[in-house]
Parts: sequence; C-alpha cells; structure tokens
Amino acid sequence: MSINHVDVAIVGAGLSGIGAACHLEQHSPTKTYAIIESREAMGGTWDLFRYPGIRSDSDMHTLGYSFKPWLHKKAIADGPAILDYINETAKEYAVDRHILYNRRVIKISWDTETALWTLTMAQAGKRAKKMTCRFIYSCTGYFRYDKGYTPEFPGSEKFKGPIIHPQQWPADLDYSGKKVVVIGSGATAITLVPAMAKTAGHVTMLQRSPTYVVSRPDQDSFALALSKYLPSKMAYSITRWKNVSQQALLFQMSRRRPERVKAMLRQLVRRSLGESYDIDTHFTPQYNPWDQRLCLVPNGDLFRSLREGTSTVVTDHIKTFTKTGIKLASGTLLKADIVVTATGLELLPMGGMEIVVDGKIVKLPDTLGYKGMMLSDVPNFILASGYTNASWTLKCDLTSEYICRMLNHLDNNDFDYCVARNKDPNIERVSFLDLASGYVDRAIDQFPKQGRAAPWRLQQNYLLDILSLRFGSMKAEAMEYGTATAVPKDGSQAV
Repeated sequence: MSINHVDVAIVGAGLSGIGAACHLEQHSPTKTYAIIESREAMGGTWDLFRYPGIRSDSDMHTLGYSFKPWLHKKAIADGPAILDYINETAKEYAVDRHILYNRRVIKISWDTETALWTLTMAQAGKRAKKMTCRFIYSCTGYFRYDKGYTPEFPGSEKFKGPIIHPQQWPADLDYSGKKVVVIGSGATAITLVPAMAKTAGHVTMLQRSPTYVVSRPDQDSFALALSKYLPSKMAYSITRWKNVSQQALLFQMSRRRPERVKAMLRQLVRRSLGESYDIDTHFTPQYNPWDQRLCLVPNGDLFRSLREGTSTVVTDHIKTFTKTGIKLASGTLLKADIVVTATGLELLPMGGMEIVVDGKIVKLPDTLGYKGMMLSDVPNFILASGYTNASWTLKCDLTSEYICRMLNHLDNNDFDYCVARNKDPNIERVSFLDLASGYVDRAIDQFPKQGRAAPWRLQQNYLLDILSLRFGSMKAEAMEYGTATAVPKDGSQAV
C-alpha cells in the first residue's frame, strides 16, 4: 500500500493505536488516516511478548476499550486472548486495512506555513519513504521493542546454560524438569514463576527487594452476574465503573493512609502463605503502596506454587554467576540450568523518532506535557500516555476522544493547527512519570516534563480527566490556534 498524505497519522498498531483509529471511525468519519507500524503485525506488547503465562496486570473491563465490551469470562486475561480482542476490534471497525506494516517512523518535521507534518519512515532493505499529514497521534507506548533491560552481572559469561530476557523469549525453549532462576520481582517475574513452575523442576524467584503483591480472582463474579440480566454493553460499562472506583479508592487510601494499606496487604499475603512464611523478608517492601505499581496475582497462582514447593522466593544480592548457577552475597549458591532476567524494560519516548518544528530539533526534556497528551510548542501532535495507578486504556480512550473533538473544532472554526503554549517561565517542572521504578529512573531524563498545576499536570485521576478531556472547553488559555499561510510547492498535500 502506498499513501502520500492523510489527515491523521497514527504511529503504532498496538492497543492504543487500534483504539485511536476506531475513535476516528466513530467520531471523525470524514478524516483520512493511516496506522504506521514498525513490526509485521498489529498488537504491540501483546504480539511481541511470548513468554510463559503472559497476561494483563489489569482487569480487562478497564484495560479494554470503552466502546468494545470484553465478553470473555476471565477478567484477568492471557496475552493471546488480548491479542484476539485487538484483532477482532480492528476487523469490526475496518481499521486493519489502514495499517502500513514494517515502517518505522524515524523523523517527523512540522512546517507552520503549510501546517503539515512530513514523516520519514524507514523500511528494511528499502529506501526511506515520506508522507505528509495534518495531525500525528503517537501511540508507541513508552518502551523499546527491540530489547529489554539487562544489567551487567559479574561472571555471567561463565554460566553454561542460557540467559534469557523475557522480551526475547525463544519459541523452542524446553524448561521441563529444569532448575530455573528468574531474576526480578516485578509483574513479569511474578507472572513467569507460577507459569514455569507447572513443568520445570523448580523455579526460584531471585529478588533484590520485594514488591507489593495482591491476589485477585481471574473472573469477575459481579460482571458475570450482570451479563445474565443486562445487555453486554450496559453490563460492561457498569463493571468498568465499579472497577475504576475500586482502583481510585485503593490509590487514594495508599496516599492518605499508607500504613493502613501496608497492613492490609501484609495480612492478605499472610492468609495466602500461612503464619510460618517470612513475609517480612520476601513480601514487605520499604516503599509505600503505589509508589510503584501493585503486582497482581490471579487466583493466587504464585502463592499456590510457593505453598506446593514448586517455586521459592529468595531475597538477596548477586555476587557472581558461576558455571552452574548464581552465587549470592550471603554465600548461598543457587543452582540453575536456565536463568531468566526479568529485570525490566528500556524506555524509549515517542518510539525514538526525531521531532523537528520549523527547522529546529525539539528536545523532549525541554517541553511540558499539556494535559498529559500534548507537548508545549509542538503543533498538531498528541501522544498516548496512560495512568500509573490504573489501566493504560482508560486515559488513551479519553485522549482519542479529545483528538476527535479537536479535529472537529479545527474544521468548524477554519483553523489548520493547534499548539499548547506555556506562558509562565517560572513554572515548576517535575518528572513526567510519577512512578518510583527502576526502569523509569533509568530513562526519565529523556522524557518531557510536567508542571505542578493544570493544564500542565498529568492527572492520575480518571474522573478529572473526563471533565477536562471529554467536556472541557477547546478554547483554553494555553491553547493557540492558527491557519496555514502557504500551500505545498507542488500545490497539493502529497509528497
């Protein structure tokens, strides 16, 4: 497929990008668009990650789209089911025919005179191609797709077995009956351990420090009951709001009464593992709940594998790898046939594309995020960013709705572009991502900043964002509108 110009270019065909296209189909149906995907398939995270047990760490009634009910019985879904949901949505709304695969956007250049973006797209084995558009919606997510984060471990070259990062999981890896050490304590490690423990000889989760872990049924009994009596969309919407409210309540309690929430989480783990288990060492972090994301354990699968003895948690530091395993700072030797480094992701803002506005390269750390979705002084550019305390799609749905409102507002008022301008040179700047995680700390200096107050504050509140993005005025003080003063040299909008 060859396209030279569209009204909207959506970068990324993952959960956010497919959702964005569906919103355009529903709310701005006259707009032309293309979804530009660097890989050979849609699905983003859910197509890329193939490690055992891959699943959502949020319920699908909030991780799913607002307009497309999640009808599976399992609310905590596995990766293949989520990928099927994305593919089904793309076909249902006929957005799959707008995807340009195997094209990586490496540069975008804005020209105010013509009010056009020019995108430069790299293709393996081919010359880079260009296209123009009026609006860009970056749905690339935060992390790098080509590799994950693996720290340098002393002596790792001595180890005789494979060392694997979950992001590059080998399809033919046989771990049946093997001793496996999973390094990490985040969502990926907590997913991998019980999944691998079903067939491995034994799985050890080796962590430097613990994470807050909470068990939850993978089926939502409330949702299943509603679905028997109400239309699917109504039941889905009610369940969605129930879950949003519960998430918000837990987050607010964690902020206002952290010690109380700590005690509650400890007690839940104690019920799952028994009085004799050392939860102080292995499941009691030093930080407060929701300073980092809570890790979800569906049906207590991790706790069950610990009780059954098919897995073990060890809290210690790595001294060095050996030929047969890992020697710890305490002197203990963990024997291993396979080591999995579930040590995190590498962040990559905007998919790594270079942004140029009127001939000047935009330095992302110098920009401010407007309502958590636009960059100061970068016209007609929106980025998908989710919540750190709730499901990613909740915010992305609202952002997609806002784009449609903005496109319709530009048309109705004969404008060609909009741009957010910060008029306060003394505004206090803080990190864009309010999350104390290692993968965030390693790369946060590459990201835009946010301000202390609206509209430059990235709200972690779904209700406030509904008021702002769905119902707020398009004539905000910080928003500037303009029209093109020239046409492209060839008299058209095509390159």
